[in-house]
Amino acid sequence: MSHQAEASRAEAEAAHWFEVLRKTSVTTEALREFHVWKRDSENAAAFGRVEAGWQATGALGSRPEVQAAVDEVLARHPARKRVDWRFVVAPIAVAGGLGLAVWAPGMVSPRYETGVGEQRVVALNDGSRVRLNTDSAVRVWYWGGERRVVLRRGQAFFDVAHDASRPFLVEAGPAEVRALGTKFDVRRDDGAVAVTLVEGRVRVERDGGGEATLAPNQQLTVTKAGLSAPRALAAAEESSWTTGRLTFRGAPLRDVVAEANRYSRRKIELAVPDAVAGELVSGTFDAGDIDAVVAALTHYYGLEAGTPSTEVIRLTPRAPSGA
Repeated sequence: MSHQAEASRAEAEAAHWFEVLRKTSVTTEALREFHVWKRDSENAAAFGRVEAGWQATGALGSRPEVQAAVDEVLARHPARKRVDWRFVVAPIAVAGGLGLAVWAPGMVSPRYETGVGEQRVVALNDGSRVRLNTDSAVRVWYWGGERRVVLRRGQAFFDVAHDASRPFLVEAGPAEVRALGTKFDVRRDDGAVAVTLVEGRVRVERDGGGEATLAPNQQLTVTKAGLSAPRALAAAEESSWTTGRLTFRGAPLRDVVAEANRYSRRKIELAVPDAVAGELVSGTFDAGDIDAVVAALTHYYGLEAGTPSTEVIRLTPRAPSGA
């Protein structure tokens, strides 16, 4: 195949993958296929060109006539720092000649979500990208002076386009995360919100008082009771789910099972003593491959799997030999 034909092939495939990742729910299997495809340097370069072209179109939002239309609407609906979203009612489109939808207080906003075992990448019109993890949901809001995403449930990874004039805010339960241009992960789970910073800097605030600033490779947890102190960790491992992999380094067995269950409709039920459930596990698994997790746990931790139902795989201590 000639170089020109190879480049053409790569461009076509890159456009296909960009459309899949941008607009559709993405299974972990598809995500793995994409990363295999992207290992080829020609493919990676083609995908980069497609991404750059898409991001360039986001410059529309910075045009003076567009911002003027936004400001006109927002002047009639002053923004508040925290909005009572229960009173959101109906959408209004302005600047129709520009094809721009403007969302203000009291309006419906775009909602994006995933099912169990799915991931989805959302390209926002400011150039930011949001990757939703399994069983997650967000709403996106634009004010004249800020960009806001509400994490309703689950987990999301944010790659934020820098815009010093419009801070990027993520609201999740009692937590609000403020960033100008950075990469970070937010997970909402059982009344606690974990914020992990990969790149840049973010400030985390809690409803009722308290705030902290994170540096790269730090994480903190926010609850109604307060904020934890920032703690060091390997952020790349913490966000490994974005590559379709789950990485554990000395995690309790019970936590590994709980995390694996998030990605599968078939669940592992751990029926073991507390001492066994607390044993530490290290390893990497494909997200959603529940059978691989079961195989590893039964092989290395003295467990056996009962006859699986369509929904549950029960793990119990292996009976002694000769018993």
